[in-house]
Amino acid sequence: MHHWVRGSLFTAALVLFLGISGYFDAGWADTEEENSAVRASQPGTPVSAGEKRGGMSAAYVLEEAEGAAGQDDADQDPWEPFNDAMFSFNRYVFDRFLLRPVSVVWDTVLPDPVQRSLSNAFDNLAVVKRLVNNVFQLKMEGAGREVARFTINSTIGVAGLFDVAKDGFGIQQSDEDTGQTMGVYGVGPGPYLILPFLPPMTVRDGIGLAADGAMNPINYFIPFAATAGIYGTNAVNERSLNLDKFERVEDSVVDLYSAVRNAYLQRRAAAIKE
Repeated sequence: MHHWVRGSLFTAALVLFLGISGYFDAGWADTEEENSAVRASQPGTPVSAGEKRGGMSAAYVLEEAEGAAGQDDADQDPWEPFNDAMFSFNRYVFDRFLLRPVSVVWDTVLPDPVQRSLSNAFDNLAVVKRLVNNVFQLKMEGAGREVARFTINSTIGVAGLFDVAKDGFGIQQSDEDTGQTMGVYGVGPGPYLILPFLPPMTVRDGIGLAADGAMNPINYFIPFAATAGIYGTNAVNERSLNLDKFERVEDSVVDLYSAVRNAYLQRRAAAIKE
């Protein structure tokens, strides 16, 4: 119980102050998987195994925002004035004056292969969240893949720095999360919500995000300051890997707020139906 309380406190603090890592895992910066998940719900549209991942991994909302620009899910956004203001803060203040400048320096100092290895290692640590939610959704094939991936990448892949499971054995990730599991069991999404420093979400997915954070093993084994540093490093690293994508989509989408909202809601709905 003591460890559970400690982990919950870590999670609450990290969600409030270091949700920046989730900001890029599920935020307006992440779109390739949004795009593919929506395509997966359309008959006759092929989607690769890697594109079928339903969780919040890096770089899926931006390109999907382009595809969702003509669709509208405003009915799920009753708090739009507040959300729009928070979206503008995250985009024009937090990202422009803090996260992007740090990420540009990071990108200059570290070669892309090193950045990708760091991303792989962070992703490897999230195995508990993926495994637990695969089991709760009765996706035993996905759960088996997660066990195999973690075993291979933690050993042959040098503590997860290299994704040998995918590159060498063709074992794709099965990225399920708690918000998705709640949806599978009939919990409605609730209103769309954007908070400072945090990713776009619904009320349901916000609860799921906190639960996913509590399942991260690093919260239980290292001091809080080190945990905060790891989450911050992950946020900067993910932003650095997507510098060009941000600029390209921002230039091509007129109403980025609506496009990101629609892309997010459509992807989550499609993921729950899988």
